[in-house]
Amino acid sequence: MTPDLFGRHRAVLPDWLALYYEDPLEITHGEGRHVWDAAGNKYLDFFGGILTTMTAHALPEVAKAVGEQAGRILHSSTLYLNRPMVELAERVACLSGIPDARVFFTTSGTEANDTALLLATAYRRSNTILAMRNSYHGRSFSAVGVTGNRGWSPTSLSPLQTLYVHGGVRTRGPYAHLGDREFTDACVDDLKDLLGHTRAPAALIAEPVQGVGGFTSPPDGLYAAFREVLHERGILWIADEVQTGWGRTGEHFWGWQAHGQNGPPDIVTFAKGIGNGMSVGGVVARAEIMNCLDANSISTFGGTQVTMAAGLANLAYLLEHDLQGNARRVGGLLLERLRSVAARVPHVREVRGRGLMIGVELTRPGTDEAAPEAASAVLEEARAGGLLIGKGGGHDTSALRIAPPMSLTVAEAEEGAAILERALRSV
Repeated sequence: MTPDLFGRHRAVLPDWLALYYEDPLEITHGEGRHVWDAAGNKYLDFFGGILTTMTAHALPEVAKAVGEQAGRILHSSTLYLNRPMVELAERVACLSGIPDARVFFTTSGTEANDTALLLATAYRRSNTILAMRNSYHGRSFSAVGVTGNRGWSPTSLSPLQTLYVHGGVRTRGPYAHLGDREFTDACVDDLKDLLGHTRAPAALIAEPVQGVGGFTSPPDGLYAAFREVLHERGILWIADEVQTGWGRTGEHFWGWQAHGQNGPPDIVTFAKGIGNGMSVGGVVARAEIMNCLDANSISTFGGTQVTMAAGLANLAYLLEHDLQGNARRVGGLLLERLRSVAARVPHVREVRGRGLMIGVELTRPGTDEAAPEAASAVLEEARAGGLLIGKGGGHDTSALRIAPPMSLTVAEAEEGAAILERALRSV
């Protein structure tokens, strides 16, 4: 990137708008799983615009759908019938697993979670929300208010009373030493105890795999056990699938399905990958919940025709090419390859994840102390080697986040793992 563009960025944009790399990168174009910068350097993309380029860069099917729709009409708002919006809502409702589902489209995951919180609090007549420690749900006032990650919570002010529950991080905290069953039982006991000390909450909001938190997750079935406790008290379950949806975890189409023994969530939120870079988010809920609002509401840009056309084409491609199966197969190979590498790198505390959603947590060797400087160094070295990855984690951003487009090939997975191995060994 030219120094001139960096200077212009700093002159007109907020200081808190973070940029990766000591020499920030300007990405000019992409194709498949690769992107190029303004200097002509080519990179293998293992972060996909923060898990948003879900299928591939410049996917012809999506580009064609966007171009054709743009040639007809870009936008009309939700005040008029919108065929692409209805068609995508029908597909999402069918795939959601929620009976008698209704779908509302937004422009982002933040706005989707904001809408889910509005629905839950209105339906339950309560502004108390349960959330998970180390969680992240977006940038709006209410979404920040239920975010349990200090690094992404710029204010303690909130329209909600939020109570934080154990369980989102398996290998840290007071129950980390327990086996999976005992861990789940302890978290359920903690939830029950918490509920005994508060007025009835509206909902629990939880990411099946915590994204910004460093791709951490509880044992399978934990949220099913939570749901049993919540259901007895009429408390709703909101599954934040902004990062886990559409088959990225490989084993399931939705992350909640690893915890679906007691049925689907009451509300599911989604965004990021469904638009493959176009601004699409949304909420799925049972009709009685979605229809509980007793005031007028519209969305100016949620569900606009051109983004719905992209979503329809992208979802069709994902299903027709079994990208969930590819995430399971290629992601499994990549995970095992990285675990083999990590066994020989003292800085690596844990390699975790499922499908094409992998976290590599770095600590100071021989300790559990976070090593954010090591994570930053690996990020720089990976870029120098031609690989783009992300960072996250609830302990001073010391986890590497790996989430390539779901069409990743075995050869590209091996190439990326080799670059990352060299970067890790350089620390």
